[in-house]
Amino acid sequence: MPDHQLFPSSSATVPTLVAVIVSFNRLEHLKQGVAAVLDEPVAGLVVVDNGSTDGSREWLACQEDPRLHVLMPERNLGGAGGFELGFGAALEVFQPDWLVCFDDDARPAPGALRCFLEQDLEGVDGAAAAVYFPNGDICEMNRPSWNPFWHGRLLWRTACGVMMGRSREGFHLADRHYREDRCVEIDSSSFVGCFVRADAVRRIGLPRGELFIYGDDVIYTLSLRKSGGHHVFLPSVRFVHDCSADLRGGGRIRPLWKAFYAYRNGLLMYRIAAGKWFPLVLPVKLLAWLFAVRHYPEKRRYLSLCWLALTDALRNRTHRAHDELARRYP
Repeated sequence: MPDHQLFPSSSATVPTLVAVIVSFNRLEHLKQGVAAVLDEPVAGLVVVDNGSTDGSREWLACQEDPRLHVLMPERNLGGAGGFELGFGAALEVFQPDWLVCFDDDARPAPGALRCFLEQDLEGVDGAAAAVYFPNGDICEMNRPSWNPFWHGRLLWRTACGVMMGRSREGFHLADRHYREDRCVEIDSSSFVGCFVRADAVRRIGLPRGELFIYGDDVIYTLSLRKSGGHHVFLPSVRFVHDCSADLRGGGRIRPLWKAFYAYRNGLLMYRIAAGKWFPLVLPVKLLAWLFAVRHYPEKRRYLSLCWLALTDALRNRTHRAHDELARRYP
């Protein structure tokens, strides 16, 4: 996990960058994100609206910037499906050198995209921005990480952290990495402020839209690293994420169908991350699911969801119909 000093790009040719935003019923946030992107030197902006009903589609239809390309699928594709569709359109319509993606409640800080384009990106295939809450605190859910199963020292440190209830400290970047003017090689990051070289996308493929929500970003960036790509953290490139810090009220995931994606996709992610160690990780995760049953009043329904997530993950089955799932586990 070496550190590297950041230098402005010495190349005479500035790379082209296209942003991809996936949106659903957050019009006021979306307005801020679109404005922040179009105020930067980007070649294009692809917005995928996942069936919004709050006026987002009407507002998007009125925008006249020629760099804006709007996609309005007939059904909600989830974040993963939206990024799959958006990445594909960005490559086809704009043919850029780089893509950057984020949710509609996030936005680049002023000058962030220009700052990225000024970096020396030679040998870099992916990059993660430093993501903060609007109040300036580091956004924990967007903190990049290393895969402890690929680094022996980190695996031991993570195991010790698990025993002390501080597992994240073992393999996530520390606060000091945000303060230092050095890029750091990483293994995975979220899709908020995630930059990917277009040639890397063509090599490893589009994000896995069938995952719907949760874990698609970590799976994608791990796959990038596993393919031999170099993924780095750029502390000088800042994003703002105006989101709720915790999606789980009192340890319970609501609505229940979201737990299915969190659990199934989590196992798919651990299979990639742990490799030959996955059989040892699996019982630990299953015990955590069973321990969480106390948070759910309809325990039989919760346990049936866990079984469904387990069997789908072990069979690598990812094309379950979302509407049916949402009806079964409201």
